[in-house]
Amino acid sequence: MKPAGIVGIILIVVGIIALAYGGFTYTKREKVIDAGPLQVSADKEHQVQFPPVLGAICLAGGIVLVAISSRKS
Repeated sequence: MKPAGIVGIILIVVGIIALAYGGFTYTKREKVIDAGPLQVSADKEHQVQFPPVLGAICLAGGIVLVAISSRKS
């Protein structure tokens, strides 16, 4: 398979995942107090959102790349 076809398939998968999940969350441990032997930390949850337009653009671009890759054979 040509490199354009492989990149197209990857973009299709990324677009589907971005549209299905819409983002992800992760937890980060931050120090609240650091006073000598006394340390207090807190877990903070952060969210990263993907705009639906980003997923649609990745999906459409992947389909175009796969179509172009298959036509040039």
